[in-house]
Amino acid sequence: MNKLLSVFAASVATLAGCASVGPKTVPIDRADYGAAIADSWKAQTLLNIVKLRYMDLPVFMDVASVVAGYSLQTGVSVNALVTNGDYRAGNLGSVGGQAIYTDRPTITYVPMTGEKFLRGLITPIDPKNIFFMLQAGYAADFVLGLTVESLNGVRNSSTARGVVREADPDFVQALKLMRDVQADGALGMRVEEDKARNATGVVFFRRDDVSPEIAAKALEIRRLLKLPAEGEKYTLTYSPARGAAHELTVNSRSMLQIMGAIASFVDVPEEHTKGNAVTPAFKNLSAEQLEQRARIHSGPDEPEHAFAAVKYRDYWFWVDESDYQTKRVLVAVMFFFTLTDTGAETKLPLITIPAQ
Repeated sequence: MNKLLSVFAASVATLAGCASVGPKTVPIDRADYGAAIADSWKAQTLLNIVKLRYMDLPVFMDVASVVAGYSLQTGVSVNALVTNGDYRAGNLGSVGGQAIYTDRPTITYVPMTGEKFLRGLITPIDPKNIFFMLQAGYAADFVLGLTVESLNGVRNSSTARGVVREADPDFVQALKLMRDVQADGALGMRVEEDKARNATGVVFFRRDDVSPEIAAKALEIRRLLKLPAEGEKYTLTYSPARGAAHELTVNSRSMLQIMGAIASFVDVPEEHTKGNAVTPAFKNLSAEQLEQRARIHSGPDEPEHAFAAVKYRDYWFWVDESDYQTKRVLVAVMFFFTLTDTGAETKLPLITIPAQ
């Protein structure tokens, strides 16, 4: 009988120790849900880029909330029969227990639609935000090549209006030199207040403590972008045309334009290129542009090692895990969404979490 009581006590202690499961799930679930949301965001971005190559409608679905509810039900039962020793059956006893664990996650999806989202999707990115990214350390040729249509009237490659336009040689050379000047710390940006108390971004070339080689490259950038040679700072202004002597006009792209430009690099099956099923692709790219281009592959079979992969029209489209350049482009597109006002003011449904 004493053994029976010992087993009972041990069983109660074991079940009591498992009573609180919530704190133990935080390290695991937080990482797992975060990874799942990140992977789905990459796949959604890639799918919409592929859709734009096919002139299909991009659709965005946001994960509004994740509620993980847990319940643990435990129970112990003990039965015993004690005799006085005269019965041959002897002392009898049994111990029983049960534990029921339930995981009920509630995930809320919100379609990103409406006027505010559409306006954010087609509105050009603020030039200040683009140059702030350069100030934060992002490569000038990569960011500007992806986000602008032109600098001071010098044009980048474009697929606007369904027509492929190659970049001006001066634009490609200016971005290459700008990367070198940026790496030396001679290109920077700050925000100044004008007389009307409106924030105005200013890009400047630092002349102190720079080598003659970097100074010559900075001078060449001014020439290529049709800026005055004696200038040190230029006010950033959104415009597709050349600005005044003290301005650097930036014809920045919208998110839709950025994704459309990347879509031109999607490798589509040969049978899909017939007719007008897909938008045209860039040709005759320079060595610098080939280095910066995205590579989105396609094939009938699911890839084994992919950074992101989606299935569309019975074909798989993917970005290789080893392709650093395209991975950087895809992540940058996701980051650019945070620079635009694409949030939809949608009331979330009321979720009631029962106490367990």
